[in-house]
Amino acid sequence: MSQKLLFIFNPHSGKGLIKNNLVEILDIMIKAEFEVTVYVTQCQSDATRKVIESAAQYDRIVCSGGDGTLDEVMTGLIRSETNVPIGYIPAGSTNDFANSLGIPKGMLDAARIAVGEKPFACDIGDFNSDPFVYVAAFGLFTEVSYKTSQQLKNIFGHVAYIMEGMKSLHDVPSYSMQVEYEGQVFQDEFIYGMITNSVSVGGFKGMTGPDVKLDDGLFEVTLIKVPRNPIELNEILASLTNMIDDTDLIYSFKTNEVRITAKEPVAWTLDGEFGGEHEEAVIQNMKQRVSIFC
Repeated sequence: MSQKLLFIFNPHSGKGLIKNNLVEILDIMIKAEFEVTVYVTQCQSDATRKVIESAAQYDRIVCSGGDGTLDEVMTGLIRSETNVPIGYIPAGSTNDFANSLGIPKGMLDAARIAVGEKPFACDIGDFNSDPFVYVAAFGLFTEVSYKTSQQLKNIFGHVAYIMEGMKSLHDVPSYSMQVEYEGQVFQDEFIYGMITNSVSVGGFKGMTGPDVKLDDGLFEVTLIKVPRNPIELNEILASLTNMIDDTDLIYSFKTNEVRITAKEPVAWTLDGEFGGEHEEAVIQNMKQRVSIFC
């Protein structure tokens, strides 16, 4: 008996490569004995709405797009309180989470995995009751991801983020924050912070540190202090470039929950999309909450 599969895709992700592979992808799904329903997203958050409305009717949901599309599907899954397993065919410009899971870049190879039989119970995050897949971040370069045009992202990939970020370096904002985790409390001034469950961010591997596991119930937290002079700035850049935490200017630790409180509203991004402005952020790890084929 055929199982029911909902295939959701964003036709605008990346360079619209899904359009060139759609027939072959559907053929793979049907040959795997799935009864396929196709849904093309129409606007932002459309995938979330569709999953909330329809998840319970399907045995599997496969999505194709960038990390933002995957985020929308995961959000719909959590809000619908269902446990339908997910397949992912990456089609974005960076695809950090797919890289972390070892999902191949080739869309047809990814489609074969998405209809396979090896689900992986993966952690995802909760940011003030808003689900995210692999990264919540604030500060330098985070505004860039949602201010950089989709066309520029498509052409240059993650280089676009760097180009836009370089324009912002002359006036880098900083944030006075209190950080609480596992009974520890500290205060400092930061230019950047990220809470991640990924081996790469913005297309750069190693930024989240060594020994990253996507199912251990722990986030990797990185917080970068304000450099007071060019020497400190070079120290931060050297640490990030060499992927070695050997500076007092960067806090890094693992935790299943962290609370970050600022003196004024701070803009956050969730999986590269604007996540609102918040004075307080409570970020919790939902251990092995979602099953994804990889």
